[in-house]
Amino acid sequence: MERVRFALEGEFVELNQLLKLVGLCDSGGIGKQIVASGRVTVDGATELRKTAKIRSGQCVQLEGVEIHVD
Repeated sequence: MERVRFALEGEFVELNQLLKLVGLCDSGGIGKQIVASGRVTVDGATELRKTAKIRSGQCVQLEGVEIHVD
């Protein structure tokens, strides 16, 4: 599994934007589609809220990529 670290600059980042910022999709709109498809997990649980607030310490997974938010 590929591991990616993401340095959070504010209090949170929206899930669809996180996917875009780490390069897993080309736009926030595509990120929303990916989240809606049920392929994304946050801390081990499927997350369907496209703009879920991801905070420091959380772990997001999508198709063999694990994103650790710092």
